[in-house]
Amino acid sequence: MSVSGNTPLFNTSHGKLRIVMAQMDFLVGDIPGNTALIIEAAKRAYSEHEADIVVFPELCITGYPPEDLLLRPSLNLRVSEALECLQNAELGAAIVIGVPLRNDGLLYNAAVVIDGGKVTGRYFKRFPPNYQVFDEKRYFAEGTGALVVDIRGVPVGLTVCEDIWANGPVEDSVAAGARLIINLNASPYDIGKQARRKALLEHKSRENRVSIVYTNLVGAQDELVFDGGSMVFDHSGTLAVEVPQFAHGLFPVDFLCDSHCQPASQPLPAEPSLEANIYNALVTGVRDYATKNGFRSVVLGLSGGIDSAVTLAVAADALGPERVRAVMMPFRYTADISLEDAEAQAMAMGVQYDVYSIEPMYDAFMGVLAAPFEGTTADTTEENLQARIRGTVLMSLSNKFGSLVLTTGNKSEMAVGYSTLYGDMAGGFDVLKDVPKTLVFRLAWYRNSLSPVIPERVITRPPSAELAPDQKDEDSLPAYDVLDQILSLYVERDFSADAIVAEGFDQADVSRVIRLVDINEYKRRQAPIGVRITERGFGKDRRYPITSGWKSGN
Repeated sequence: MSVSGNTPLFNTSHGKLRIVMAQMDFLVGDIPGNTALIIEAAKRAYSEHEADIVVFPELCITGYPPEDLLLRPSLNLRVSEALECLQNAELGAAIVIGVPLRNDGLLYNAAVVIDGGKVTGRYFKRFPPNYQVFDEKRYFAEGTGALVVDIRGVPVGLTVCEDIWANGPVEDSVAAGARLIINLNASPYDIGKQARRKALLEHKSRENRVSIVYTNLVGAQDELVFDGGSMVFDHSGTLAVEVPQFAHGLFPVDFLCDSHCQPASQPLPAEPSLEANIYNALVTGVRDYATKNGFRSVVLGLSGGIDSAVTLAVAADALGPERVRAVMMPFRYTADISLEDAEAQAMAMGVQYDVYSIEPMYDAFMGVLAAPFEGTTADTTEENLQARIRGTVLMSLSNKFGSLVLTTGNKSEMAVGYSTLYGDMAGGFDVLKDVPKTLVFRLAWYRNSLSPVIPERVITRPPSAELAPDQKDEDSLPAYDVLDQILSLYVERDFSADAIVAEGFDQADVSRVIRLVDINEYKRRQAPIGVRITERGFGKDRRYPITSGWKSGN
């Protein structure tokens, strides 16, 4: 849904400037489509808000991150055609856009100003990041020096994303005469990110005595979610304007540029709860992944457990119940309450709901395997077979109806390998892949605070895979409140085993958990991608060798 900011306070004249922040979603690789979106948004910002400047996110021409599309031979031609199209579009306002730009044989992550049908400024990002999910040095050269460009009589310094986190770009721009800083961003979401952005911008604006316009991307690309949260800080370090996270639209801000470019303050949005923020990130991730990849619908296995319950809620909220199909696949170990609760949630959410017993399929498999298994004792092989039959059913429905299979594994399970390859891991997108189990429970309570769709006993009963009689997750794993703390220290903070024990955890638990994390890297390499919500998710963030002699004791 598109929304706009408050009504501007004055028209442009006598040192007054109106900037519109275009907090928008772009499709990676669709340069013509993104260019059309920019033109439409710029014209609307000018006609509806009388914008002087419209600021778009980083690399909006290509979408972010374009990854190895930046290596394609036709990139330069496509970008040149897009820039020519923008210059010929008669936009009315000046625009600041993000674009990959080649100069003297090198490719740069650039901010480009187009005003009056001409390119009036080109700034090359000075600090392309190369940590966590970022890999920009693979593609981009480092820019040098500041750029201050005159826009409507105001000297404006340009910076791009990481430049604001480093020492130099803002300082150099101010030294060169900038009275206003515009910062283009494609800053991905993680828990606590907006607070860290605010602390940084408060410091940068106050220390340099300059207002900063921070415009961020919104939407999702594969596992990354971009939450927007565009902001304006004034020269005293005061937050004057904040766009709600995950909102799409055009957000005008008025400036009075006399001794400083002072933004007109606007009411700030309410601070969302942690659970609300994360839930919005998951919804955004599912919506964009399914929609941008052309899936008309999604399908998932609904077990009566909490992981599939939260996954179903996110899917229905993201796509609408008419695009969601839930399938219960009971076996002899499936409890009656699991059947009852799965049906109750499906009915409450209005999704298509089907029940297919896997008993006859299991018996058929075991008949074939009777000879090679003769004389052996039943073990996890038979348990995993149940999961693999369920995976086959879901993938068959996916093939037949063009639905995306959503898997339901959480981060705790992915970490220790409590999952079945080609079974419950079979699918295209894992909604909870970066959500620890203890947080899954909190998200379930949060979703029920909006409307009670998850039966309460799904949340309160002990978690179980129901692959064996009376099975409980904590029969095989430490209690989740302990497990998640150990995983956070080891996976997200790189603590050694000795350091984790020093935090007060049992030596046996720590050794066991670390061993499980290490030996299950091969599973995670074959797992579907999922929404990243932490600073260290499995996927782009954490890349460990499968074959390794490394010991994690100290």
